[in-house]
Amino acid sequence: MVDVKELAANAKVLRKKGLSVREIADELHLSIDTVNYLIEYGAEGLPPSDVKIGWRSIGVSGYRIGLMSELMSDIALEELSKRDQLADVVMGVSINGVPFACKISELLGVDFGVYRPHSEAETGGAFSSNFASTGDKKKIIIVDDVLSTGATIKGAISDIREAGGEPVLVLVIVNKSSMNEVDGVPLRGLIRARSLGGTILGGAVKKGFPYD
Repeated sequence: MVDVKELAANAKVLRKKGLSVREIADELHLSIDTVNYLIEYGAEGLPPSDVKIGWRSIGVSGYRIGLMSELMSDIALEELSKRDQLADVVMGVSINGVPFACKISELLGVDFGVYRPHSEAETGGAFSSNFASTGDKKKIIIVDDVLSTGATIKGAISDIREAGGEPVLVLVIVNKSSMNEVDGVPLRGLIRARSLGGTILGGAVKKGFPYD
C-alpha cells in the first residue's frame, strides 16, 4: 500500500527542486490532478482517486526493458493486423516511453522518434530533431509507460497530425483509464489499472468510480 504522506512529501521535494507539476506526475506515475492536490493540501483530506504505478524493477535492467518491449511489439502487430495497417515510426514520449519505443522500433523494423511534452503546459510538445520526423503522412505508433488522463497523449496526437503524420496506435504499459482510444486513435495497454472507489493512496472512505 502506498502511503499518501510519503507521496505528498516526495511531490513537494520534487517541486522545490524545480520540477513542473507535469514532470512530477511523470516521475511519480500519478495524474496531474493528484499531484496538484498533494502539493497544495499534502496528506490532509482525500486526494483524487488514483492508482500509483511503479515499474522500477523493470527500468533498472535493459534486458527486462527489452522483454517488456517484445510484449508491446506483439500487441502492436496484433492491433495493426486487425486494421490492415503498417507503421513507419515508433514515437517514444519522453522520458519514460523512450527506451521501450527504441526497442519496439528495432523489433518492428521501423524508424524511431522522440516526442517531448512541454513541461508546464498540460498538452502540446515538440519532436526531437535528432530522431525520425513525423511528416509526409507517416503512420506513427505512440509509446508511453502510463496513461492517466490522456492529456499528454492527446497533445502528441494533435502535434503529429499538425506535422502531417497519422497516429495509428497508442501503446502503453499501464492504462489507468477506461478509454480504449484517444482522439480516435486505438489505445492498447499491457495492463489496465483502475480504482474501484476511494483511493489506494490511503485508507479513506470510498468514493464513486471516477472513470465513467
